[in-house]
Amino acid sequence: MYGYAGVSTKGGGVEVDLESGETLYPGLSHGDNQLRWGFIRKVYGILAAQFLLTTIVSSVTVLSPSVNDLLRGNSGLLLFLMFLPFILLWPLYMYQQKHPLNFIFLGLFTLSLSLTVGVSCANTDGRLVLEALILTSAVVSSLTGYTFWASKKGKDFSYLGPILFTSLFVLILTGFIQMFFPLGSTSVAIYGAIGAIIFSGYIVYDTDNLIKRYTYDEYIWASVNLYLDILNLFLSILRMLRQGDN
Repeated sequence: MYGYAGVSTKGGGVEVDLESGETLYPGLSHGDNQLRWGFIRKVYGILAAQFLLTTIVSSVTVLSPSVNDLLRGNSGLLLFLMFLPFILLWPLYMYQQKHPLNFIFLGLFTLSLSLTVGVSCANTDGRLVLEALILTSAVVSSLTGYTFWASKKGKDFSYLGPILFTSLFVLILTGFIQMFFPLGSTSVAIYGAIGAIIFSGYIVYDTDNLIKRYTYDEYIWASVNLYLDILNLFLSILRMLRQGDN
């Protein structure tokens, strides 16, 4: 259990319980605030584990020429790894509340995405990868902090849902069109910048859902959404920097 969010006096001193955290948004009861903070910590703990796995797998892919050559030289395997996360989303959603299947599918989902990210990083200048990582970290930290602050002030970002969904659909459709009608380097850089803006919006939207709307049993699905938002933001920034460098 988490402690009481308040100030108490003992022996003439003042003790502040820091475990409970501040009230997340106006009108939230003390008990719900405690539970919601616990839920948020759990989601960010899972998210940290996902990115640790992604970092390890990507590093192995980048630093091991044999692994990188295997993935690049086998287009069928690479294509399978690209579509595998979409296949795993269904059992991941269906079994998100059934332990340990939820963590098994989450691990496979993260692993498959990590391999494709590793291939992208291996075929990009290390300087650009570092720049994209720094920019992504700065954007995610800023947007997350802003969303928590705005929620505390009573702001709501649920209206972003339809706008972002429509924008993402157009972005994906444009990506398919590029397969048949390749764009120039400048257009690809602009495409990456638009993608970065869309996924920045999704970080705000999904963080707002994390604070207010996800149920306490949806910790797996909440972590998956935020993981995809951050990962796609990183890849969009990386694409933009790569094309700009070219």
